[in-house]
Formats: sequence, C-alpha cells, structure tokens
Amino acid sequence: MEPIRAILTDELLERIRSRAAGYDADNTFCAEDLLELREAGYLTAMLPPERGGRGWGLETTTAAQRLLAAHAPATALAVNMHLVWSAVAQLLAARGDHRLDFVQDWIASGEILAFGISEAGNDSVLFDSVTRAEPSPTGGYDFTGLKIFTSLAPAWTKLGVFGKEGDGDDARLVHGFIDRADPGVETIENWDTLGMRASQSHSTRLDGAHADANTIHSILPTGPNADPLVFGIFAAFLTLTASVYVGLAERGAELAAERPAQRTSLGHGGRALSQDPDIRWQVADAGLEILRLDAQLRMTTRDLDDVVDHGSSWFPRLVTLRTHAGDTARRTIQLAMQVSGGGQYFRGSELERLYRDALASLYHPSDAESAHSTVATWLLGPPTD
Repeated sequence: MEPIRAILTDELLERIRSRAAGYDADNTFCAEDLLELREAGYLTAMLPPERGGRGWGLETTTAAQRLLAAHAPATALAVNMHLVWSAVAQLLAARGDHRLDFVQDWIASGEILAFGISEAGNDSVLFDSVTRAEPSPTGGYDFTGLKIFTSLAPAWTKLGVFGKEGDGDDARLVHGFIDRADPGVETIENWDTLGMRASQSHSTRLDGAHADANTIHSILPTGPNADPLVFGIFAAFLTLTASVYVGLAERGAELAAERPAQRTSLGHGGRALSQDPDIRWQVADAGLEILRLDAQLRMTTRDLDDVVDHGSSWFPRLVTLRTHAGDTARRTIQLAMQVSGGGQYFRGSELERLYRDALASLYHPSDAESAHSTVATWLLGPPTD
C-alpha cells in the first residue's frame, strides 16, 4: 500500500469522503475531488516513469481504486473511465502493441479521457454499434449517434468512441477519439439517477463529431474477434469497474462490523449487539465474501500485469470477477443495513447512500445474463439453433 498512500493520503481521502454526501444530495459533479486527485498525480500514476508517471500496473491501480471507492464510490467510478484508457494503452504496450502510445502522451500532457462506448439498445457492446462512422473529406471520420453513461461528462477533454461504417458484410467498426471542443459534440444533462450521482455520467450526442486521422487507431470487423484492443478494453474496464465495487463492499463490511458494537439489546440486559451470535454470523459471512473477492481481484490483475496466457478462459475470468464484485457489494451493503438498525433507512445516512450506489452494478457490462452466457459458451460451446 505504500506507493498508493503516497498519493491517496489519509488527509486527501477524508476530504473526499466529507464531500461525497453533498455531491449526492445536490446531484453535482465531484469537481473538487477530481482536481485534488489530478494535482496529487493520480490520473498519471499508470504511466511509466519516463512519461511522468509512477509505473503502476493493474494490481496496484485496482487496489488504489478499492481504497478510493471505500471513501467515495461515485468519485472512484468517474475517475475509472480515465484510468480505463490508461490501462488499455498499458496492456497493449506490454504485449508489443503500440497503437495507443499517443494516449499515454495525452495523459502525460494533462488530458482527461472518457469512455464513449455504451449505446442504448446495443447489447453487443464492442461487437456492433448503432453509431454511424463516415469517412471525412478532410481525413479521419465523422461520428453520429448517442452515447450513454459517459462518466466524467463535465470534465473530459478527449472521448474514445466507435461507430459502424457500412452495412451488411461490408460493415466495420471504426475506433477513434474526438475532442470536446468539436462542434458536433453535445452533452445531454440527463444524469438524475438513484445512485452514483457524482459521476455525472450524462449522455453525449455526436452529430458529425470529427476524429482526426491520427486518432483513428483501430478498424475492426463486426462481431466477436480476437483483436488485442477488444481484450484490452474488456480487461481494463471489467477489472477497474470491479475494483470500485470491491471497495464499496469493503466499506459495507467495515460498517457492518462497527455499527452493532454501538447498539445495545434491551432484552439482553444492555448487551452490545456485536455479541449477538446471529449478528456475528452475518458479519462473518460478509467477511468471507470479501476475502474471496480480494483474492480473485488480486490474482486476476496480477496475471494481466504479468502477461499470463489463460487462453479461452480469460473472458470468463473477467466477467466472473465483475459480476461477483457487484453481487458482493449489493449483498454486503444490505447486510450492513440489516445489522445497523433502522436509523440507516433514513435519507442522508452513509449506508443509505452506499446502498443506492451499489445498485449501479446491475447495469455495468458485463451484466449477469452476459456473464452467464460467456461462461456457458466457454464450458459448453456456443448454443446451436
């Protein structure tokens, strides 16, 4: 934890936690948090030292995200999208693929990156798109479509997007980056959600938004394919998103252990509820879940850093981690509420806010249906008509 604590100091984390409730109540962006994290060097930590970073790999970065999420889940989720691009560039470079080296240059120069991938109704995720990509007369491509869940919407400067060029057998998926200043980019301020409010993940409308030719980094066929970019995006997104929910679950377990000691039982002569065997069983059950998840996250990210070849089991491992993290976060926060008393049911309690934040895990790729389909295909082969 020493390299992490050099950036995420106790003082910084406590300031971030102290602002979380206000951001949530006001439905505002975590601007102060992002500024402090940027000044501390958090946004560049994954860059190699020669580019001004600290050389963090995914194991270290996910550990840092766990810690940040335990203090402010929505802030961690917002920053996650920038870190995903940093991680994709790193994963590709470690495997001899340098097509996203320019992304590392951008991050070193202070750009803030976001993820413009998700689209309403597109359950194919990276394997198809309802956004149109058209060759531009001046070079590069122009993108037209609506991207949803664009975290960091008030702050990003470069947005990674993709869209489909052509139709039928000739269709292909074009990946590139657009600049916030492009006149074809519009933020639709529609982020009024149950939880994770400080991420301000507004929708982004693209109306001929231009990506210069030098930012068009990949052109791929539609449908599943083995291109390293696809692996890199899935690996970075699923592990980093999982880490946010691991941190949220850890905070839930911490509160589940802390609150019963502050409550007493009138029916048992004023004994602290932390001595109740049923409550102790429930809290221990949360601890068992956390320890399993801790090992799973550390093992998965370490193998990514070490370029371990898990072959066809890589995608099942990644979706299982993400799904397990979300499920554990929801269960742990609910348990913490159960053992902490009715006061946590009131608006403004930390557990009330964490409960709403944890529900966002239901909607991140890969969802439960997709995860089960991936694992079933790995074990049983693809379904037949």
